[in-house]
Amino acid sequence: MPERIESTDPEGVDYGWVMQMTFVVTVTAGAVLVAALSAFVTLPTWGARASFAVRVGAVIWIVTALAAYYYEKNVRAE
Repeated sequence: MPERIESTDPEGVDYGWVMQMTFVVTVTAGAVLVAALSAFVTLPTWGARASFAVRVGAVIWIVTALAAYYYEKNVRAE
């Protein structure tokens, strides 16, 4: 049985870090942004609220993922 590897030393982009940061930032900042933006929109039903949260959350998620990838590739990797 091979020995356990407890740490990694990735070459290039650390995709694990990118995924973790995307998740954490999207959940924390995304919840606040969705709640703040929903104050300016009339959402009469639960379906409308869910649809709004998914649409806005998707945009927040993709922007966060691209920003985390850019940061990891160009700033943190140096």
